[in-house]
Amino acid sequence: MNKPRIVSFPIVVSGPSGVGKTTLCHGLLKMDTHLAFSISATTRPPRSNEIDGKDYFFVKPDEFERMKTEQQLAEWALVHGHYYGTPKKWLDEQLERGISILLDIDVQGGVQIMESYPESVSIFVVPPTFKVLEERLRKRGSETEDALRLRLENALSEMEFITSYDYVVVNDTVDEAVARMHGIVTAERLKQKRILEGITWRQLIGLDEREVKT
Repeated sequence: MNKPRIVSFPIVVSGPSGVGKTTLCHGLLKMDTHLAFSISATTRPPRSNEIDGKDYFFVKPDEFERMKTEQQLAEWALVHGHYYGTPKKWLDEQLERGISILLDIDVQGGVQIMESYPESVSIFVVPPTFKVLEERLRKRGSETEDALRLRLENALSEMEFITSYDYVVVNDTVDEAVARMHGIVTAERLKQKRILEGITWRQLIGLDEREVKT
């Protein structure tokens, strides 16, 4: 029997700010060579530990507006006063190569991707408790108190989108949460509709369609 084809699809990972989505995505990337991390364009300034072209594409507002106008973005959203978006050309090229793309994006963008790419898999990451989420945000030390309160308020609004997602993963410990996400991706790759997309079951097991059926 032939080995199942490696099928590709966007993997939308969303959840409240500070829940640990990016950490989980990087952990998942280490476990799976057929995944790549989508890099978003954003108008917000980089944090001290962020690198342009690696963590985000940091662009000016007028450049982001041009990308929107020319329909170069698969999704975009205004989050915490700044724009974020996913370059469409790069996303499509990776999917065509059989590489599934991890999109660590806000719920607004997540819904857009799910609408534009019906084959998407969506995962909503939640903290063990809301108190834990607040503690994680405070440990960042990168926000003013007003900005922190705004993120916490937005977190409650973002939680309302949980019912739009296929899966829910609680980020209690990184290793366990990453293992759950890896299980989701593995199971999705084995779905019949993905394995047989564009081929017949006879082709799957290496039979010539011209052979006499028994």
